[in-house]
Amino acid sequence: MINLDNLGYFLPQGYLFQGINLQINKGEKVGLVGKNGAGKSTLLRILSGKIKPTEGGIHTPKGTNIGFLTQDIKIDSTKTVFDFLNFSNERLNFIRTRLNEINDQLVSRTDYEGESYLALLDELSELNHDFQLIDGFQWEEKITTTLNGLGFSDKDLHCSLDTFSGGWKMRAELARILVNDPDILLLDEPTNHLDIISISWLESYLQRFDGVVIIISHDRMFLDNVTKRTLEISLSKIFDFPFPFTKYKEVRSEELERLSSAKKQQDKEIKQTETLINKFRAKSSKAAFAQSLIKKLEKTERIEIEKDPTSRMKLTFPLSVQPGKWVLEMDNLGKSYGEKLLFKNVNITLGRGEKIALLGPNGVGKSTLLKAVMKEIEFEGTVNYGHNVKVAYFAQDQAENLDKNKSVFETVDDVAKGEIRKDLRTILGTFLFSNEDIEKKVSVLSGGERTRLSLCQLLLSPSNFLILDEPTNHLDIQSKDVLKRALKNYEGTFIIVSHDREFLQDLTNRIWDIENHNLKIHHFTLQEYLDYKMNRKVIQPEVKKEPVKILKQDSQKQNDSNLNSKLEKEIRNLEKEIESIEGELKKMDELISQLDFEKQESQFVLSEYNKKKKILDELMISWEEKLIQLE
Repeated sequence: MINLDNLGYFLPQGYLFQGINLQINKGEKVGLVGKNGAGKSTLLRILSGKIKPTEGGIHTPKGTNIGFLTQDIKIDSTKTVFDFLNFSNERLNFIRTRLNEINDQLVSRTDYEGESYLALLDELSELNHDFQLIDGFQWEEKITTTLNGLGFSDKDLHCSLDTFSGGWKMRAELARILVNDPDILLLDEPTNHLDIISISWLESYLQRFDGVVIIISHDRMFLDNVTKRTLEISLSKIFDFPFPFTKYKEVRSEELERLSSAKKQQDKEIKQTETLINKFRAKSSKAAFAQSLIKKLEKTERIEIEKDPTSRMKLTFPLSVQPGKWVLEMDNLGKSYGEKLLFKNVNITLGRGEKIALLGPNGVGKSTLLKAVMKEIEFEGTVNYGHNVKVAYFAQDQAENLDKNKSVFETVDDVAKGEIRKDLRTILGTFLFSNEDIEKKVSVLSGGERTRLSLCQLLLSPSNFLILDEPTNHLDIQSKDVLKRALKNYEGTFIIVSHDREFLQDLTNRIWDIENHNLKIHHFTLQEYLDYKMNRKVIQPEVKKEPVKILKQDSQKQNDSNLNSKLEKEIRNLEKEIESIEGELKKMDELISQLDFEKQESQFVLSEYNKKKKILDELMISWEEKLIQLE
């Protein structure tokens, strides 16, 4: 489906990548990973045809349709959300326009036996056939289903796209790409701006999608649930692993440990060789020997290892003092903006040590509720803090509100108090800011660097009650892991808003859910909550009840019983096949973990692995379909 032939891309500071040769087949779901600046987004832009590679080429079948979601989309449209999608397919637009023209002509013309009239009928038949082939009759239903899945209400569909925020425009663009059924989907951070329910919907959609999917994402669970293969851009190369993200990290970590040992040995040998060269170079009797050592050293392929800077990043949130038994009390809390009601009659007391995930779709008022708790906005009702409560607040736009004219050091120096100011450079170092970085202005920092700097500010503000609104925005997977460990070890209370499911998993002990303008408390696990919300989104078709004879009912029951028995047998057979394939794949996993990926035979093993994985996927789909029929 996609062939990369000796692909390279050069920048003034050097190659992002070069000499890339790989193939991606139809139906493959691929995660594209690598540190910031490695070239992930650049590779997607090359694959989409937006930019040309410096070297080599990309080959795809003629007529391949590519859908590309970028992080920097710009949509200016006065069309409604629905019409933005409805008129996005050129072929469908042509057919609809032409069908209207032909129908108008057929109504007005009377030369029923003429050649041109018969030609119109033939064209009408062909166009109707094409219209059916591209799902033209289901087009509007498809649009509505996709937009609803991505969080748009039925009311939103008829609003002008210009009235929506950038995040919602991104959702509309994603929906436009999906409804047009591309052969290849290139998605650069598709879960940005999506709420937790919409992410689950998109995940399910991509699992069923039968084309190629290549995803850049900082959402570990999303990658694990969608992708089966991981490409890592590192040291100007692409490393290919036939695993989803978490398994890839395990294999890669083991591989890096082996490389690290090999590099230490190689460095030792190089140092010894250099010592001998320096010793014998000046002696005429040993000059030839020295030259042979120099040539040997020049031919040595140096082992390179890309270091993970977050491995030395240690983050802890210090506890100021122990508060009383309760830290927060909300009494009849409510907030409206004009006629738009967000929530009302919220009555909750939050106990010491509780860990709360505040969830709900975008726009229901999560951030507003946190601002009310912080007393940053006007609201109805009362908010009270308990004895000795000291709050630290991380707003959703915290990183963007930093003073851009100050340096990194000045930013933290402003909030640090007492003896800790002596250790500011060390603390900044643990947040991956080098001695050179701390003199940089905030204005030149990336989004991830600004978020880390804001979290560093939070660290320097001892608290016993943390309120965190989307703290993982712009953080990579490794940095999120560091933050999660810090929160799990935090002895105080916190409320956190996040759409990152893996980050929230096993982090909180209670879920607050804003639904129908009220705050509901759930004691679900995160997965149970998601299942509950997703099931509620499923609209059951209305079944018309018609009177039937008892004899017909008995006959129908018998037919149903026979069908159930047949389905149960088919399901049992499928389960045996699935168990057998999974056993084979488990053995192959062990084999692959020992492979030398530079040797030719590894390609054969990986190819066989992918074939069996595809068979397993097909069996799983068939098994799920049979189960649904049985239910």
